[in-house]
Amino acid sequence: MIHDAAALALEVAVRALLAPSVLATRWLLPPAPRGDGPTDLPSIGLSPLVAAKVVFDEIFFMSEVLLARFVKAADRERLRAELADALAFFEEAGWVADPTGYHLPPPALEPRAIESASSFGRTYRHLTFASGFEPRRGEPGGDRWHDRTANRTAHVWLLQHPGPARPWLVCVHGYRTGSPLTGFFQFSPRWLHETLGVNLALPVLPLHGPRASGWRSGEGLFSGEILDLVHLQAQAVWDLRRLLAWLRARDGMPVGLYGLSLGGGVAALTAGLESDLACVIAGMPMVDVMGLVERHVPPFIRGLVERFGISFDQIGRLLRLVSPLALAPRVASDRLFIFGGVADRIVPTGQIRALWEHWDRPRIEWHGGTHTSFGIESKVGLLVAEALARTRMAAA
Repeated sequence: MIHDAAALALEVAVRALLAPSVLATRWLLPPAPRGDGPTDLPSIGLSPLVAAKVVFDEIFFMSEVLLARFVKAADRERLRAELADALAFFEEAGWVADPTGYHLPPPALEPRAIESASSFGRTYRHLTFASGFEPRRGEPGGDRWHDRTANRTAHVWLLQHPGPARPWLVCVHGYRTGSPLTGFFQFSPRWLHETLGVNLALPVLPLHGPRASGWRSGEGLFSGEILDLVHLQAQAVWDLRRLLAWLRARDGMPVGLYGLSLGGGVAALTAGLESDLACVIAGMPMVDVMGLVERHVPPFIRGLVERFGISFDQIGRLLRLVSPLALAPRVASDRLFIFGGVADRIVPTGQIRALWEHWDRPRIEWHGGTHTSFGIESKVGLLVAEALARTRMAAA
């Protein structure tokens, strides 16, 4: 007990010392270079409103530094061995060079239950089904992933209009969310469902919401367990493809995909595996984890990790398995849409540019806000409405 208390006190002290250095590093980084054409970022001054938006981004980020759980230095030998074994396993199968083969077509979805529920006065239906996702036999990190019992059940919040069939928009939430309340807050059913008239399906990402295995939604995802990050995104796409096929089979109506942040990256990855999507909207998409490391982790910490024998080059190669930038899109460019914030402090504008280039420069919109302010940015709503209208998901 005394040892545990001492270890906790040491961790709190380290985090308290680390937080200022992380914050200083983030503010001292030079701005990303501007591109040409449609990606020219609009100029915004540091007005009180923009400053307030930036503060909310930084509060979210620093809460992760101070509260998230990370692997310990004592785990470095296991992590080093697991990383090397995983890379050898996936390279031998050819999946690092071509990740398509890693993402197997899933079987048809069989609902376990569809029950009526409500959240703060809004009624919806709660779909559950057995995920069925399993890492390959002998896949490093697979046993640890399988042991997360709650994660084996997939959950979806459904909002469907009565009467004639309508298109479905599948909305994939961001990191740390996954409850009906946060999902409805992020995707505004009063507007998307009631005003624009589409049916909504809000799946819960692995390790989030009722699938969580920690005290917070998404706990452990960015803890340093790289194989967990691979398995989360692989399972997210597996569950999502099953849901997409189930919705299409119900009434034959078009199905579109809309993701935010982590969910935006999952949506972008799915666009590299599924062609039968009416539209894909990637909002502030997280498409390059190593880019996030370079943006958010101070150089001295990266150097320390390298000295422990953890190779960032190996991590980058391993994460190709779940990178949207490693798969050519199977959805036509005129059905792809992207938006991002000029002052985003979480997902750098360079990541959004990279996806835009990879997707052959589809429609993109830059708003003058940050990662956490997207819900109040008028340009975001205009782009989403445009995407649904142009792809005939909703009336113009």
